[in-house]
Amino acid sequence: MALDVGMPRPTRDYASTGVWQRVVRRTAATRPMTWLYIRIQRPVDEAVHRMSRGRTTLSSWVSGLPVVMLTTTGARSGQLRTVPLVGMPDGDRIIVIASNYGQAHYPAWYHNLRRNPRAVVSVRGVTRDVMSRELAGPEREATFQRAVGLYPGFRVYTDRAAHRRIPVVALEPYETMV
Repeated sequence: MALDVGMPRPTRDYASTGVWQRVVRRTAATRPMTWLYIRIQRPVDEAVHRMSRGRTTLSSWVSGLPVVMLTTTGARSGQLRTVPLVGMPDGDRIIVIASNYGQAHYPAWYHNLRRNPRAVVSVRGVTRDVMSRELAGPEREATFQRAVGLYPGFRVYTDRAAHRRIPVVALEPYETMV
């Protein structure tokens, strides 16, 4: 799929964004803002995503970060679950970081992908099937450093969740066999 259709817009790294977007990206990882985002980000982003017919989210608009809507199958329930996530474009794949704001536990979507690696990602009104793959070794490290360059909060989350390794997951195009 072409980068300009089903992928997040190429995003400027932290240092090259405007003042407002740098303030949003820097303060998002503070404890008070993390507390707030944990409670309001998902419902607000879902509402804006619906109202914009899948073209944007509030988080993406105010931060300049590429936000995607990831739909996974619940590991226990089998129900479809959709969450907004920072989705860093990387060639024909999208990278997501399972930081969970640096909380003690992994995010539910990560557990869901471990149980069922097939998922659906919606980007700017385009939906595509993907297969998830957790990155390891040098590939994980290099990709995580690129993600920190985009959103420094990932480094804060790493420090906050020092007892666990934050997974880096590639969402790769999945072509169903017909």
